[in-house]
Amino acid sequence: MNNRKERFEQDLTALLSRLTLGVEKEVENKLNMLKDWLVNLQKENVVKINHSVMELVCAKHLILKGYEVQLEYPLNEVLTCDLYSIKGYGNLIVEIETGFIPPEYALCPLTYTSARLASKIIRYSSFAGKFALGMPPHYILPFPRVLAKPPRRRTPEEIKAIKKLCDKYYQNPPVTEEEICNARIQEIYIINVDQAKVQEIDPEAYMKRAFSKGLIFDYAVS
Repeated sequence: MNNRKERFEQDLTALLSRLTLGVEKEVENKLNMLKDWLVNLQKENVVKINHSVMELVCAKHLILKGYEVQLEYPLNEVLTCDLYSIKGYGNLIVEIETGFIPPEYALCPLTYTSARLASKIIRYSSFAGKFALGMPPHYILPFPRVLAKPPRRRTPEEIKAIKKLCDKYYQNPPVTEEEICNARIQEIYIINVDQAKVQEIDPEAYMKRAFSKGLIFDYAVS
């Protein structure tokens, strides 16, 4: 166990050495504070390395855009978001997705992941002026296509389909149709840890590209 904790800190330190090349001292200090926070959380078995490195790369991207960033930030007594960022009077929440599938859902991985992503968009976006999902370049996000559309363009049938999908896996508490009506994802961040870079893409453009290439299916309405 100690070896694992030491390796966690070593990996984050190695990543920080890449992230802080050529940046101003203020940016370096902020990233080091976030790294230390993650190390403390790892000692409590709260975070994992593959998730944490993506958080740090995304944090640098946001800090350079003028955001003040906090990691593993509690929104209420139930929800804790991966990145909570503030700039001016607005806030941005980013949830990181690595593509992990629990063993109990081995026979329905895409349906389960679609429900998990839908639930995240619905629950977390209610706390955010802007909401984004972060993902590695090798992973396709199979969230329901309807959630990439503006809320005013969602039909009652689509909303009921999303609720049915979420209720299959997430009922503590269940999402409401009103929450589904108002949910919105504004950005997708493609987080390349190897190159320590982040690419932003509009969700509608992302989904159109994925569907046109036959990479994902809409499990919420099929």
